[in-house]
Amino acid sequence: MRRIGSIKFLLTTIVVLLISLGSATAQYVWNSDSAFRAGAPGSGRIWGYVFGDFYYKGHSDSLNRGGNNQYTGIPQGRNAFQFRRLYLGYDYNLSQKFSAELLLAAEDNFPAFNPPSSSAASGDQLLNNKESFFIKYADVKWKNIWKGTDLIVGEQPTPAFPFITERIWAYRSSERTISDIRRTPSYDMGAGLRGTFDPSTKNFGYDLLVGNGTSDKPPTNSFKWFYGDVYAYLLKKQLVLDLYADYQRLNWQPGWHHDRQMVKGYIAYSFPTTEKYYPGLTIGVEGFVNNLRGDTKGYMYKSSGLPNDTLATVAEGISFYIHGDIIKEKLRFFARIDMYNPNKNIGKNLQDSAFAGLSSPSGYNTPGYKMTYSASTGTPTAATSTGDISSKETFMNIGLDFTPIKGVHFMPNIWYNHYNSQLPNPPGVAPGTSNANYDLVYRITFYFVFGKRELL
Repeated sequence: MRRIGSIKFLLTTIVVLLISLGSATAQYVWNSDSAFRAGAPGSGRIWGYVFGDFYYKGHSDSLNRGGNNQYTGIPQGRNAFQFRRLYLGYDYNLSQKFSAELLLAAEDNFPAFNPPSSSAASGDQLLNNKESFFIKYADVKWKNIWKGTDLIVGEQPTPAFPFITERIWAYRSSERTISDIRRTPSYDMGAGLRGTFDPSTKNFGYDLLVGNGTSDKPPTNSFKWFYGDVYAYLLKKQLVLDLYADYQRLNWQPGWHHDRQMVKGYIAYSFPTTEKYYPGLTIGVEGFVNNLRGDTKGYMYKSSGLPNDTLATVAEGISFYIHGDIIKEKLRFFARIDMYNPNKNIGKNLQDSAFAGLSSPSGYNTPGYKMTYSASTGTPTAATSTGDISSKETFMNIGLDFTPIKGVHFMPNIWYNHYNSQLPNPPGVAPGTSNANYDLVYRITFYFVFGKRELL
């Protein structure tokens, strides 16, 4: 009920503001993308975009793995129309030095382990099973607090991927970037500095943020998430290099220092330029390593007993993609493959008699497997599932992008995710039987944007 009241208040505020602007058109320019981008004082714009699909689930993983994707748990053969994102935003120039933005979003309805068959409300779904907007951005920007640098305070995009890697990937309407899939926050409440080292050319820049690390949710502790990103555009902005890192304490007490730290690198080439939203050709590679110290609860087999221990979780992922023109401004193609390992330390030591993630390498809470080992030989004899942090994943997405007019897209595509456990005897799988399986979805995705230039 608190969310519904907040949304009603925000929408009422927007309507009142628009009415006041409309009654003074001689003094204000509103709902103008070009005026807003020019920084005209008193100018504002309403904008938004929507994407969704008609999908058909062609095959379903028998173990319901991949809990961070929107198709986990959806049975084979199901088909439906669904929205995956709805944005409604308002941007306003308070003056030449200050601007504000407000963004309402409604996104995935059925996230990890909560498919449409679930009786529990989930995602952005209310208790009456209707979808709801939430506050995604609400911030104020102080432009050029010093030359080339802006100060942003409030709920805002993080440096993780929204401004470079997601923009150049260009097909968020089909799937998140690899670090976004693993739930690195795309927005957070905090204070940030966003700027360039060379304001005249803007070829080299940075993005820093200190936030709660909880996106739009109230924090439950005092630990902060520290984000940092530096980038370089080379070869007349045809080539971009990007380096990102973050750090967050998760628990800090005598005997248990539990924290996480990620490093991510990105390189992409676009012709004729990375500044063009849909260039003739783009090739990109993005990879990350996420270290979670003291994260995996282990019960180590030893001849003298089974003492508790905490191990490190190390998650790794890499993504390769290409997209480009078939018929300029009308028909394009896109293709992508990702490889992800949620914990490369699993399976290296067969004396690990259990492992249960205390947090997750990808930002969502996921437990692990409890394994039983022979007291005499140390070999695994049984395993009980408590979730899955063991399976390597290979993701593929390929499709066409038909654009009848600028800002409207129809994209037939195939969505595929393959799973293969690193455990010698994974739960739910008979000994000697392959555990490899996959989710396969056929989709026709639609996407449209209004009120501003195309964006993610």
